[in-house]
Amino acid sequence: MLPILTKEDKKEIDNVFNELVVRYGEREDAWGLNLRKACNNIKYIYPLYKNYFKVRLFGKENVQDKQYMVVSNHSGQIAIDGLLIGTAFSMEIKPSRILRPMVERFFTSLPFINKWANECGAVLGDRDNCMNLLEKGESLLIFPEGVRGVAKSTKDFYKVQEFTRGFYRMAIKAGIEILPVAVVGAEEVFPYVYQAKGIAKKFGLPALPLSANYFPLPSPIDIYVGKPIKPETAISDDPADSEIDPLIDQIEAEIQHMIDDGLDNRREFWPIMKENKGHGHGE
Repeated sequence: MLPILTKEDKKEIDNVFNELVVRYGEREDAWGLNLRKACNNIKYIYPLYKNYFKVRLFGKENVQDKQYMVVSNHSGQIAIDGLLIGTAFSMEIKPSRILRPMVERFFTSLPFINKWANECGAVLGDRDNCMNLLEKGESLLIFPEGVRGVAKSTKDFYKVQEFTRGFYRMAIKAGIEILPVAVVGAEEVFPYVYQAKGIAKKFGLPALPLSANYFPLPSPIDIYVGKPIKPETAISDDPADSEIDPLIDQIEAEIQHMIDDGLDNRREFWPIMKENKGHGHGE
């Protein structure tokens, strides 16, 4: 039986909706965000957030009432991590805000899901969309690992994959702080996975996970928000790769460190999952 929305939850969501209307207005924006539909969707997501995945949020004190580029590790085979981070920023962090997740082009071609995601704030993650949203004062949610982060085999769980450079270039250009986030627990939603990369390539798919289960398991999930990172301003708006690579490596290492600490403090799901505890430590 799925978790149920309580009267207290409904009241809290209504309060968040009223707060968000003041911030964003009710009209659908150019990218498809529909505030009323987004809040209606939260009524289904929030019970799962609280009672199914039992999300704990750490580091709320690091978030100010300002614009951010939220940068997170990507895990869990499907975009559960993005859904839960977005819920955390709208329901638990004050003032409430809607993060605009940047999604892969493949995701935008999925029927029904693409429209639903747009209504909740998701946007195709190309440079023009990102910069236009930043100019409008929006906060972005970016997964610089891309598909490589979410589509990992079990042996690579909690190992951060190499970050792409685009997010840092945009942060420099927009003069916006980067907020590092680490998600721990989402890998166990699909605990035993083999990525059939060869077959996926033949069918033109970004990934093809083969798993012992295809229904998300109720793994307890922790979200850690780190301290904001100011992009380097002493370099040009269009720096060489060699200038920004060490700076990106530092952010990647910071998120890996947050993951490793989170693994040491996470709640146990099943005793059988203990064997995955060391994955974030380079084992």
